[in-house]
Amino acid sequence: MTEAVIVAAARTPIGRAGKGSLVGARSDDLGGFVVEQTLGKVPEVDPGEIEDLYWGCALTYYSQGYNIARQVGLLGGLPNSVGATTMTRACASSLTAVRAAAHAIAAGDGTAYMVGGSDSYSMVFGRGFGEDDQNPRFTDEGRPDFVNHAYIDVFDTAEKVADRYQVSRQAMDELALRSHRLAVAARADGFWDREIAPYPLADGETVAADDCPRGDTSMERLAALKPVVPALGGRVTAGNTTVAGDGAAAMLLMSRARAEELGVTPLARVVSSAVSGLEPELMGLGSIEATRKALDRASLKVEDLDIVECHENFSAQVLPIVEELGIDVDRQLNPFGGSLALGHPSGMTGVRLLATLLNGLTTRDQTLGAATTCAAGGQGLTVVLERLS
Repeated sequence: MTEAVIVAAARTPIGRAGKGSLVGARSDDLGGFVVEQTLGKVPEVDPGEIEDLYWGCALTYYSQGYNIARQVGLLGGLPNSVGATTMTRACASSLTAVRAAAHAIAAGDGTAYMVGGSDSYSMVFGRGFGEDDQNPRFTDEGRPDFVNHAYIDVFDTAEKVADRYQVSRQAMDELALRSHRLAVAARADGFWDREIAPYPLADGETVAADDCPRGDTSMERLAALKPVVPALGGRVTAGNTTVAGDGAAAMLLMSRARAEELGVTPLARVVSSAVSGLEPELMGLGSIEATRKALDRASLKVEDLDIVECHENFSAQVLPIVEELGIDVDRQLNPFGGSLALGHPSGMTGVRLLATLLNGLTTRDQTLGAATTCAAGGQGLTVVLERLS
């Protein structure tokens, strides 16, 4: 079977939705920028050799509709001959793109694929899918053909998960504080500079850093925040929840043989991947079974991993994942901070996790890691990587 490797990656900074540094940037422009930046890192690769662009986007309407992948590819410098398709799996959209490209390469359906994802919550969130668009079989419990709460609000799911695992508000706030402190320390050490491509704004300014990591947060400040859903337990707050964001990330995957033929040094190989599903009401736990399956397919155990980049949608969901999988928080979990500090443009997050995983493995001179995320509606997706250089 042909081996799929990652040869280049780039991401924008993450802007805070609604009031951050990228509030006026279109998702397709952000995407085109990171595709261009990724191509620029491997001049040996003819863009015309790329078989397809797989692009993740969670909010596929308004300026992010009309198969945004095609616009991203054209804006990023891919020739007309390169195909493009948009993939959506909520928070796991771009990780789905990576998985699909790795499968295509393994099957021999092309030697190079550009993958990535973007979302601008600032421009489209809340505009394209409302209550009138929802299928009543997922909203009306009184119907005889009611299925489940597929549209359940993610804040509600976080409270349900916290209730099932008896996760305390204090533990949730402690994890959020850890994420911010690690992200701020990593920024001071130049860690994020190694994966971020500074984004030029229309006014001539450049955005070079993520908006959201806070060096001034504390347990006292987090404890003072009001709960989002008091009726369901009151443990979930804005402080232990990720921030909606704007941003994009891209990667180039190739067959290992073709990369070496062109003199391109592979950064990592895709070892295995897996997707899982569960009740929508517990969607934050999707990473548990997906990670177990991915590790089993690679004949690995959790303790074999040097880093686990786990998407921090809510503290409420990360802590049970850690417990169920046996992740060593101090040694393995998001050692440079996670989404609680960085923010979460849903379509971008999967590839952002992989870019940070590669950066982390390189920084710590380590070898094996996994990136995993839950997905709204009750899913999870995990990709295992081995660093090669």
